[in-house]
Amino acid sequence: MRPSSYLIALVLISAAVTVFVSVWWRDVSYVLLLMWLALAALTVADLVISRLSGRMTLEFDLPPQGFVGHTAAFTVGMWPQKNALPDKIDIRLDCSPELVVGEIRWLNQASDAEGKQAKSSLDLHLTRRGQFAVNELWLKWPSRLKLLDIIARMQVGKEIAVQPDISPVLSGAIRTQILPLEAGQKDLRLRGEGSEFHQLREFASGMDPRSIDWKRSARMRSLVVREMRAERNHQVILCIDSGRLMAEQLAGFTKLDRAINAALAMCWGAGLAGDLVGFYSFDSRPRLFVPALPGRSAFPRLQTVCAGLRYETQETNHTLGLTHLSGRLKRRSLIVIFSDFVDTITAELMIENIQVLARHHFIVYVALRDPMLAKFVEPEETTLDAVARSVAARQILHERRAVMEKLARLGVLCLDSTPEALTSDLIARYIEIKSREMI
Repeated sequence: MRPSSYLIALVLISAAVTVFVSVWWRDVSYVLLLMWLALAALTVADLVISRLSGRMTLEFDLPPQGFVGHTAAFTVGMWPQKNALPDKIDIRLDCSPELVVGEIRWLNQASDAEGKQAKSSLDLHLTRRGQFAVNELWLKWPSRLKLLDIIARMQVGKEIAVQPDISPVLSGAIRTQILPLEAGQKDLRLRGEGSEFHQLREFASGMDPRSIDWKRSARMRSLVVREMRAERNHQVILCIDSGRLMAEQLAGFTKLDRAINAALAMCWGAGLAGDLVGFYSFDSRPRLFVPALPGRSAFPRLQTVCAGLRYETQETNHTLGLTHLSGRLKRRSLIVIFSDFVDTITAELMIENIQVLARHHFIVYVALRDPMLAKFVEPEETTLDAVARSVAARQILHERRAVMEKLARLGVLCLDSTPEALTSDLIARYIEIKSREMI
């Protein structure tokens, strides 16, 4: 409980009147005393009435888990024990700093036989993975006579587990992209692809004559063609750098979370295409290694492993991390490396170790491009600070381009994507790799 702005204004006015009257009319002090007693009695009466009529029952609802980058609705239901609810109630949550509280939405406030009931919803923006708690709820509403602000604290004791975002998997978007590979088909626009025999079909107009199987056509006395499909059972290793640079915020979320979301989507897509999927993470030293399993079987295990991946503050040791990975792999694999760099100097060791891996494996290097750099390159203003930022942004983009070109010359497929387009771009590159038999 605390005095409202109305009570503070009344006290200030009464104090001014008391000072003025005491200076000019000293014989009316009893009137001033009565005025202060009346104000105190009015305040006490307002407190008693508000306490008796302001009791309410609350219920809380919070989903047990949510996806990073999404919002979770924290719902508060209020029912009065007697009379009706206050007209205006302010709500504030005491929760973990990783849960960013949005604006309050009142879902309903309808009258029934017992009085008024109200339900409000607060959007919690999930910015990081982990287990986070909503500890307390603070309510504030004005008293009956508007002289006091009643403040109540309620224990909530709810928790939410923030998991990596697998909404593209649940929505079927990944399945739609991977459908041609799942059906065993190849992209007919690219000739000579597919090294694994799929089936024989009767020749029809429009088919490539070079696909005709002349020996079987002679036996069957009709033209038949050989249908080929991309080879399955390749080994795909999702390699995530969890060092300091990947813990930086980019477009509201960390680069590490963006990489994990894309890696899980890739795992699901590779499972639909019939490949084996493994997982590896490293920072200053090797961390987790999950051997390659069939994609659909590997997905729940990788989801659990990625949910527990920590945000590290140490610099990444690419030499130790990639050398350890090279020693764990016994067959040619498609390795998708999610990492980042600052400039060409810090990227030298990374390039050298990726070059060693590229001799025996097919490498896809994935980096996240900051969309703000493009805005800084061409500033709207021509101030000195804007020009300095533009020069720095151009230098950063130039060095990133130089590193990507150097990796491309080593036979590495580079993907420098924006955070929003990362998942779809990665799946598109995977489909291209499978269709062209690049593994």
